[in-house]
Amino acid sequence: MAQEIQDVIVVGSCMTDLVSITPRLPKAGETIHGSKFFIGFGGKGANQCIQAARLGAQTTMVCKVGKDSFGNNYRENFKKNKVSTDFVYQTDAAATGVASIIVNSEGQNAIVIVAGANLLLDSGDLSKAAGAISAAKVMVCQLEILPEISLKALKMARASGVKTIFNPAPAITSLDPEFFSYSDIFCCNESEAEILTSVPVQSSADAGKAGLALLEKGCKVVIVTLGGEGCVIVSQEKTLPQHIPPKKVTAVDTTGAGDCFVGALAFYIAHYPHLSIEEMVKRSNYIASVSVQSPGTQTSYPYRKDLTLDLFQ
Repeated sequence: MAQEIQDVIVVGSCMTDLVSITPRLPKAGETIHGSKFFIGFGGKGANQCIQAARLGAQTTMVCKVGKDSFGNNYRENFKKNKVSTDFVYQTDAAATGVASIIVNSEGQNAIVIVAGANLLLDSGDLSKAAGAISAAKVMVCQLEILPEISLKALKMARASGVKTIFNPAPAITSLDPEFFSYSDIFCCNESEAEILTSVPVQSSADAGKAGLALLEKGCKVVIVTLGGEGCVIVSQEKTLPQHIPPKKVTAVDTTGAGDCFVGALAFYIAHYPHLSIEEMVKRSNYIASVSVQSPGTQTSYPYRKDLTLDLFQ
């Protein structure tokens, strides 16, 4: 039977977010009072997948959750967001991954993740999803699952001519060099770029230097995101770094903004391949700027109907 073509397939993580809102981040050994607590849906892979879906992409998630209430709830969350759950596996060998998040009054955060079932996604699971991977327009991977599984997924996509986006988060110093050559778009934030290149990133100019260092490692296109300062693009075709400034907004909660950006970028590559990478990044920047103006992770991600028409022309 022919595999239904999906716009975006994401191989990655699902996390249940345990979020505390506080006036400031606590110091080591300090206990402080928070003002609010809530449970949300997160994980870099799932976040990226759901933002792409909310913009109108047909999406499929390949991940592993526990056979527990968090896992069951996550499957329902995907269905509500019109994400295919054909490859959302459940295991009783580990709990669903969780992220403990503290957000201060300025929207800054500190996060501890316990990956749980995410680390049990294996080659056999990928093989079952091979048809869906080969039928997609874009595949997205990160590093909240085993790195070797992300790399295998990138190789499977490349072999089928599927565009690949790799988000090396959380960054590791011992990243397999094959990741650089198997990523059509290598998208990292300033701290990840610094870890991977040893180039300190304090400005857009520094981000350009780090981007050039990543090109030398074999990347085709590098995007270094800079939070409230936008992002910098470099590519093998255009080695002069380009700074794409963001729309200036007042941030309420920046949690998941980078994932929002990646999910939007995947949508644009799948739906608007005629646009320049600069225009795709500009639009993705804008969508991420919308997300930081509301609390929570996926709860802050905008739907297509809530955005201006010029983003979809």
